[in-house]
Amino acid sequence: MPHAHLHVGHTPAWHQDRRLLGLLGLGIFVHLVFATLLTLSVDEAHYAYYAVRLDWSYFDHPPLVGWIQWPFVVLGAPDYLLRLIPQTLWLIACLLARGLAIDINTMVPSWSYSASAKETAGLWAVALTLCAPLMHVLAVGLLPDTLLMVLTLLIMRSTLALAKAPQDSRTTSLQHWLALGLLLGLAGLSKYTAIIPALTVMAILLRRHGIALLSKKGPWLAVAVALLIVTPVFLWNAQHDWVSFAYQLKHGGGGTWKLRRLAAFMGIQLVAYGPLLVLGAYLCLRDIISEKKWLAAGLTLFFILPFFVTATLSGGGSLPHWTAPAWLAITPFAANALGAHWASGKQFWIRAFVRAQVVICLLAFTLLFFVGVPGIGQDHPWGKKNPLADMWGWNQAGVLAQTLSQQHNIPSLSVRNWTLASRMAWYAQPLPVYVLDKRFDQFDLWFGEIPVGADSLFVNWSQLRFDLPTQAGAFESCTLIEQLDIKRLGRSISDFSFYHCRNWGAAPNSK
Repeated sequence: MPHAHLHVGHTPAWHQDRRLLGLLGLGIFVHLVFATLLTLSVDEAHYAYYAVRLDWSYFDHPPLVGWIQWPFVVLGAPDYLLRLIPQTLWLIACLLARGLAIDINTMVPSWSYSASAKETAGLWAVALTLCAPLMHVLAVGLLPDTLLMVLTLLIMRSTLALAKAPQDSRTTSLQHWLALGLLLGLAGLSKYTAIIPALTVMAILLRRHGIALLSKKGPWLAVAVALLIVTPVFLWNAQHDWVSFAYQLKHGGGGTWKLRRLAAFMGIQLVAYGPLLVLGAYLCLRDIISEKKWLAAGLTLFFILPFFVTATLSGGGSLPHWTAPAWLAITPFAANALGAHWASGKQFWIRAFVRAQVVICLLAFTLLFFVGVPGIGQDHPWGKKNPLADMWGWNQAGVLAQTLSQQHNIPSLSVRNWTLASRMAWYAQPLPVYVLDKRFDQFDLWFGEIPVGADSLFVNWSQLRFDLPTQAGAFESCTLIEQLDIKRLGRSISDFSFYHCRNWGAAPNSK
């Protein structure tokens, strides 16, 4: 793997084709292995269940992430086939990043250092994506950000075409505007943060063509198409008291802005996407500014604006995958800058960072394969809080929950946290799952409140254990009826406890 990355510059075209196929093949192989090995993550299961409960939109996200999985879910596809969707999207994203790297090569003169510079930049774009550890997470598990990664690159291509095309050209202009509207609409169906690339498009094209652009039909056609596509989201929210927008404002706002949160955010980003991509981003921005290539500078806003907004609105911190589309947007530019840097003989830090990222990826893959540190079980102090245990055993727990429900005539499941509910809802279908907390979320919309006087099968998981729900207003009693030990390669990594809880209390639920 390291050698494939370390010699991407200045090679014959047929060598580059072989290396391109090698890099893509390596990524596909890794993703297939883990797609087959691991159970669905908390977010994956949640979005897969969107497809079970098909709707116009949902409490926490727009609907496209559920819609795209619906054909697989209807056919009863197993998890590994469901995961072909994000794997395909990752492959498309790699090819789009490569194509963009080739297309923008001549925008900055220093990047066109030889006849093979374009193809070399394309190869670097794929290598950067393959070396970024967190990109593999989004390649195995389908999240809204996986969709937005592909759509962001397509929007960039469309924006570039419109920026270069004369606006009095009837043959291309309306087609490009129509395509842009379609892409922006699909982005809006993927994630609410799609408003940021939409604003970026507006800024670039107004800067390029001037305010007179607004007198043309094209921009308004794009706006109309985009709004038409996202209409289901607005209609659903209008019927549900605009709950999604209220949730997003609260969820994205974060806490008080603190310097240490910003430092933690930057450190996590550095590890998640790798120092090589950070170096490439710095080099490309330096080249663009020094050579005063303002169209290229405008396109880098697809990276700068989402990154800045995410850090700011999250109080200086966020979940690492929220910035994945932004990092992929800068990848074609970073690829060109790294290719030019390499060709000039400045290779030391590039080699060092490639090796560092390969080590990070291999370490992450090893930990995922063993589901934690090899030889360390949950009885060890290091294994009591094992975040990777979250990816193992939920299918077994779901099957056992179904069996116990039938044996003991218990009509529902209950848990204390939505992160447990998503997997139990997915793997124990069609049992309803009640989340016994005070917050209102998607599970309340799906299943409502647990009926007064009802029994339920309460599920507790050792890696996120809660007190039994027997306080005032909850269940009258809870009796342990089964415990499931989850093992990986001979060691216990977690366990599930199943309780028959009786007679949900008459006190009103404060939700």
